[in-house]
Amino acid sequence: MTKIVNPFIVTGIIPEAYFCDRDTETAQLTRFLGNQENVVLMSQRRMGKTKLIEHCLDTKDKGRSKEYVVMNIDILHTTSFRELVQLLGAIVFDRLAKRSSRMMKMFTATLRSLSASFGYDPIQNTPTFDIRLGDINMPEYTLKEIFEYIEKADRRCIIVIDEFQQVTKYQEKNVEALLRTHIQQLSNANFVFSGSQRRLMEEMFFSDKRPFFMSARSIVLEAIPFDVYYNFVSHHFQNWGKDIKEEAVRLVYDIFLGVTLYLQRIMKDAFSVTPISGTCDAITTQQLVDDYIMECEPRLREQLALITESQKELLYAVSEEVAPVKSITSSAFIKRHRMKSTSAVQSAAKKLLEHDLLTRQGGFYSIADPLMALWLKSRRL
Repeated sequence: MTKIVNPFIVTGIIPEAYFCDRDTETAQLTRFLGNQENVVLMSQRRMGKTKLIEHCLDTKDKGRSKEYVVMNIDILHTTSFRELVQLLGAIVFDRLAKRSSRMMKMFTATLRSLSASFGYDPIQNTPTFDIRLGDINMPEYTLKEIFEYIEKADRRCIIVIDEFQQVTKYQEKNVEALLRTHIQQLSNANFVFSGSQRRLMEEMFFSDKRPFFMSARSIVLEAIPFDVYYNFVSHHFQNWGKDIKEEAVRLVYDIFLGVTLYLQRIMKDAFSVTPISGTCDAITTQQLVDDYIMECEPRLREQLALITESQKELLYAVSEEVAPVKSITSSAFIKRHRMKSTSAVQSAAKKLLEHDLLTRQGGFYSIADPLMALWLKSRRL
């Protein structure tokens, strides 16, 4: 019996046969990195930035393992410059230093400020690196050593920093300038600065008052066009003797505003519940969406538990609007949703934007996560 392979992949590297579209962005990112340029990649969260990068840099499929070393760092949950240095040091050790005894010796010799963090594994006969935040007493100097080591690496390095806008939220005020100073001196590495808060990323890279001004090529990842995505879904259903109605895919696409992760998750479930020779309709996908919202409810509740009452009120108010809100401080909006005051709304909005629960694009406010917006609306029904 032939084993059915679900073609809608939501975790791990996606094989090329199951990767939907992004032909233009793939060509751009591959060309920019091949030309040894830095890249800033922007989109809202869950739109597929990380998967696109993996797709372009998949050394196993592309046969480029001897050309470069890829290092991925997600700094979304970091809160300080020291944490950034800790993460960078750990990933450089794991992906670069451990590749050979020569690179390991060079690492221990170069990172003198962290010599106390090195141990020894008698079984593997190799040094170990157990870096803790408390070990980083001179983060600026340690960062300098890490970049010196990267420069001496025997292969070119591609360093992907996910949620790069997080550095603007550190208490230390000179992080951007420090990073820019070291990065511009590197000749053996390129960077992909990936970010989901587009306003912050644009300020960082397109304002002439910021250190990273015009220092990277720009790629903006928008939603995959519906027709392209529907053809992709229909093709894979038909490959396994199944079918799916266009309105079933349209319903999911519109509900989740084209956000790739959510589309793939629901299509994965739809493919699973549709028997061979069967057809998936809109009633089925609506039920799958409802089930998914229920599944995610504990996580969504936890997010709400971390914000204040006034911030919750503003989230609910924005979610009740039928379209993105132009002015959340207008008297009509405040009166309609019985908000306390203009100042209270402004204060709540500032925090919600920082927490990436609210987003502002083109002067309009909306809930950043379509899943959160759906859940908030369901609680009001």
